[in-house]
Amino acid sequence: MSELFDDGDAPGENAPALSVSDLSQAVKRAIEGGFGHVRVRGEVGRVSRPRSGHVYLDLKDDRAVLAAVIWKGVASGLRTQPEEGMEVVATGRLTTFAGQSRYQLVIEHVAPAGVGALMAMLEKRKAALAAEGLFAAERKRPLPPLPKVIGVVTSPSGAVIRDILHRLRDRFPREVLVWPVAVQGEKCAPEVAAAIRGFNALPPDGPVPRPDLLIVARGGGSLEDLWGFNEEVVVRAAAESEIPLISAVGHETDTTLIDLAADRRAPTPTAAAEMAVPVRAELLSTLAGYEDRRVRALARLLRERGERLRGLVRGLPRPQALLADRSQRLDALGDRLPLALSSGADRKRLALSEITRALDPARLAARLGGLRAELRAQSLGRALAHRVERARDRLGALRPSPVPVANRLRTASRELQGVEARLGRAAARALPDRQRNLSALSRTLETLSYHRTLERGYAVVRSDGTLVGPTTELPPGTPLDIAFAGERHVAARVEGEGAARPKKRKAKTPAPEQGQLF
Repeated sequence: MSELFDDGDAPGENAPALSVSDLSQAVKRAIEGGFGHVRVRGEVGRVSRPRSGHVYLDLKDDRAVLAAVIWKGVASGLRTQPEEGMEVVATGRLTTFAGQSRYQLVIEHVAPAGVGALMAMLEKRKAALAAEGLFAAERKRPLPPLPKVIGVVTSPSGAVIRDILHRLRDRFPREVLVWPVAVQGEKCAPEVAAAIRGFNALPPDGPVPRPDLLIVARGGGSLEDLWGFNEEVVVRAAAESEIPLISAVGHETDTTLIDLAADRRAPTPTAAAEMAVPVRAELLSTLAGYEDRRVRALARLLRERGERLRGLVRGLPRPQALLADRSQRLDALGDRLPLALSSGADRKRLALSEITRALDPARLAARLGGLRAELRAQSLGRALAHRVERARDRLGALRPSPVPVANRLRTASRELQGVEARLGRAAARALPDRQRNLSALSRTLETLSYHRTLERGYAVVRSDGTLVGPTTELPPGTPLDIAFAGERHVAARVEGEGAARPKKRKAKTPAPEQGQLF
């Protein structure tokens, strides 16, 4: 039994013992030495992008999985970013990660494995951007009918820019600004996006004119050649552009994502130039047709309005017929006007004479004296009656009093004397006012008196004390009294066959005075 547990030398027992780190380093050197540069084709599995910027992913097929890593500096410069489910061809070197006892591929370049992989990634990106609404029809803006400045984003050395300029020159010459970009390769997408955003950032009134329309153009090519126009950065720049944008990338059968985000898609760059501007000759022809139509329409309108106006004029009465009746009435009234004015003036003079007679100074003085006496009598009588009534009332109230009646009578007598004195003073104060009013009335009467008129050579004719007017009819033999200034009177008699109607005087009429003046 002891032989079974004999500690004799085992095979390889004389080999040196290695540490775990030494063994890991040896394995690392062996793997890196045997697989220093490899190309691996597989499907992208799990993809992780931590904040460090590195990209960790798995490459797999139906039987194995290979861990892979893309360092930050390489990942930022990749033309195609790996996405889960994409079939790619990765180029790099195989190494180990001792911390987890595994080997991994450090990828230095990755590319889709054929057109099928690119199409699958394109469809996936297209669906994601469409879900955000970047391809919606309501986002499309109409193109300007005639832009002043056109911005073109393309390669300055290709045939595309020459085709666009040639077509614009033939149709309608416009100012063109070219933003040179790479239209293929890794620089294509960032430069195209920067050009679109750069044109939109130009101020409207800056030294460089801001375009009214943008054209992004490139000739035809394979899917790989046009891939830069499928990048998300280009699609978002086209969708965000405030300037209307025409996409002219590739030929008629080529479709990129920028075509879906642009406001219009042109099958070729030449077609984009045709969409941008109209044909100048066609515009001039259209304008000439409009002008001809305008002239004919205006002539027809004037002709119709003239015929309508002439028809309306024929229905109107003649101006002479409208004015004939009123003209005749005006002539008749004009003939009657001098006689009417003369008769009216005579009536006013007669009425004024009657009023003047009522304002005779003697009559006014007599009337004023009577009114003054009446006022004085009425005022004094009313005052005395009032005082007597008050004294009687007071006397009646004092009868039962023990005071002697004689004292009360003396008191009432003194009060009555005081009232009489106040009445006298009131009458004395009112008399000057009445005298001044009388003097003013006398002056007015003197001014309006017909005697003033008689002093200027006029006379007043009366018959039996009645004034004789210009229309008074008197039979022959009627005695007349003619008064002159200075109270001189002359007796006269009417002679002749008919009435003493005065002859019609001329237009000049003497100024109105007191009474009927001859």
